[in-house]
Parts: sequence; C-alpha cells; structure tokens
Amino acid sequence: MTPQTAIRMADYNSQMNRRLYQAAARLPPEKQHQECGAFFGSLFKTMMHIAVGDTIWLHRFAQHPDALSLREEMEVFTKPRTLDQQLFDTLAELDPYRRKLDLIIIAWAATLTPEQLGQTLRYNNMAGQSMEKDVALLVTHFFNHQTHHRGQASTLLYQAGVDIGVTDLMALVS
Repeated sequence: MTPQTAIRMADYNSQMNRRLYQAAARLPPEKQHQECGAFFGSLFKTMMHIAVGDTIWLHRFAQHPDALSLREEMEVFTKPRTLDQQLFDTLAELDPYRRKLDLIIIAWAATLTPEQLGQTLRYNNMAGQSMEKDVALLVTHFFNHQTHHRGQASTLLYQAGVDIGVTDLMALVS
C-alpha cells in the first residue's frame, strides 16, 4: 500500500458507494430489507455492515499519533459495538452517513505518508483483544473489506433485477 494507492482506493470506494446507493434506492424499501440468505441477510443490512465496518476502522486509524484531523472528524461518529449494529432504519437515513464517511476517507487517505504506512497500529479488536499490525496492511484490509461486501450487495441487487454496471477498479480509476 502506498499513499497514492490509498488515494485511488478512497476515490474508487466513494464512486462505488454512490452507484450502490443509487441502485439500491431504485428498489422499494421492502426489497431493500428482504432477507435473502446473504451473510448479513438483506441488502440493507449488508450496506449497513459496510458503514459500520468503515466507522470502526476509522476510529482505529484515528488512534494513530499523526491522525489528528481524522480523530477530530470521527468524534461525532459513535463507535459501533457490533459488526451487525443497525445505525439507521432506512436507506434514506444511511445514505447521508455513508456520504460523510466517504468524504472523511478521501480526506484521510490524502494525508497518509510512506512513513505512517510503514508503522504499526495498536488497537482493540471487536473481542477487546489488543492487536498490533502494520498500518499498510490494515489500510489494504480496510479497502478490501469494502470491496468484498459491495460485491455481495451488487449480487443481491442483480438478483433483484438491478444491475449497477461495471465495478472493475481498472475500468473506473485512472
């Protein structure tokens, strides 16, 4: 992971989230919340999990000594207690939250330096265990996690008759 790659991934993340949310909004709320046998059940719960995961990781990244602006941005976001926590009841409520997260991710990615990516970050996992990992690996995981679950969400959309189009990173990011 390099600072330039983090910036590209933040941009890609934002673009894909816009497309995902626009596509999901074409479905009636009952279809968004319909249990489909996916890992998180429904399209809505899958999209909620992505936002929850991003919030958790951003709080962890904000613990880095050089992440003052991220710490300040994340102060208004309550850290979720579980990976399946429901922060909102509707896509219309989740959408502005997602947009704010994406802006924070883009701004944060632009601040990353090779030195920061070469350091380690100590954080507590969801079980409360202390962990210490390379920042570059954690940032890679952060973006990979989003992509993984957006893939699940795009499959659920496709099964519901909504195609979000090309999602390939190489086709969307220059």
